[in-house]
Amino acid sequence: MRNVTRPFGRTLAAMITPFTPSGELDVPGTAELARYLVDDQGCDGLVVNGTTGESPTTTDAEKTQVIEAVVGAVGDRAHIIAGASTNDTRHSVELARQAEKAGAQGLLLVTPYYSRPPQDGIEAHFTAIADATELPAMLYDIPARSCVPITEASYLRLAEHPRIIACKDATADLSATQRIRVATGLSFYCGVDALNLAAYATGQVGVVSVIAHLVGKQINEMFDAFDEGDVTKASAINDALLPALRALQGPAQGVIAVKAALAQRGLPGGEPRLPLPAADTVTADFIAENLATVKGIA
Repeated sequence: MRNVTRPFGRTLAAMITPFTPSGELDVPGTAELARYLVDDQGCDGLVVNGTTGESPTTTDAEKTQVIEAVVGAVGDRAHIIAGASTNDTRHSVELARQAEKAGAQGLLLVTPYYSRPPQDGIEAHFTAIADATELPAMLYDIPARSCVPITEASYLRLAEHPRIIACKDATADLSATQRIRVATGLSFYCGVDALNLAAYATGQVGVVSVIAHLVGKQINEMFDAFDEGDVTKASAINDALLPALRALQGPAQGVIAVKAALAQRGLPGGEPRLPLPAADTVTADFIAENLATVKGIA
């Protein structure tokens, strides 16, 4: 194995939040899904209450219930990272404290979205949250949604914080990410599933993946092959995952697609909460047809 630092594991699922048919939080289903992701899909980390977990439409009380359910189900054999950042710093600080109390083992801190803060505001936001608990933190840089990227200068300053130790990178700029990774010493996790192998090959230590809900095992096999020096095998597995990318990140938004795919397998998920609608019949058929071609998906 390569000599790398994986503070939160290697293959982390950006976990959806299961709901009941009436739209309420499905606490038993949340625990069941967590066990499935760890025991069946081989994920050694779960990120809960992130965007894929529909954090904009879950209450603070529900977020606590999600953490408690997941920690109780798999917290002894997987890293449990809780999304604890909004575009309101004071609220984010409270979410971080709440997550720590509920048993989370780390925090995911996304760049404040919509209000487009300057870099000193972004740095102050992350620092305030990191100062609020004793938990290690993973930054989340996703300019396509936050509108504002974290600059290299900001990364350098933030990396000096003892609890800011990693980043989920969704910039899709492998060259810039490599430069920042080397300069800061932070552990980077790929947040763009189409780039999982490429990012791993350039020194990122793992993934925070949406498609890991269905192909976590194959992602692990791909990384194992790469670590063993079998780049040809790793590349072949990566190619074989293209239908999963089409299914889960193609015509439908990711939460919609993953919940449809889980429902097709009798796994907890339920329908998303508005403004995200359930997958229509055409989309659900497209997802099923593409996933059916991926080896190893039941």
